[in-house]
Amino acid sequence: MQIILLEKVVNLGNLGDVVKVKDGYARNFLIPQRMAKRATPAAMAEFEVRRAELEKAAAEKLAAAQELAEKMNGTAVSVARKAGMDGRLFGSVGNADVAEALKAAGFSIDKSAIRMPDGPLKAIGEFPLDVALHTDVLANITVAVSAE
Repeated sequence: MQIILLEKVVNLGNLGDVVKVKDGYARNFLIPQRMAKRATPAAMAEFEVRRAELEKAAAEKLAAAQELAEKMNGTAVSVARKAGMDGRLFGSVGNADVAEALKAAGFSIDKSAIRMPDGPLKAIGEFPLDVALHTDVLANITVAVSAE
């Protein structure tokens, strides 16, 4: 299916690109999330009329994300969990737990924005994590896991 991207999508394209994707990806994800429209002649004409407006909105989102990243870089949050004598946790600290700790620190971040490349944290210590605030903006935080 041919679609017009209404915003930048990772590994797919930028605003205004006409790309071919699988039908299910377009119908079930991109179109309902308002990231894309079907590439019909009428939609193409409408997009060209609204192009400046969409580019301005995208630039504002990027600027807001960069501003938040500057505030968030270097932030350290702590999470306390029950742990054994060897420093391993009974359970784990996931991205939802980190999002709650960031909310307590004054940052409203969605849990899906927190990148945990090695999976949930299962030991006591300090761990550097990335928070994807925008497709082009990453903020670095430190999560300190301690024993209760």
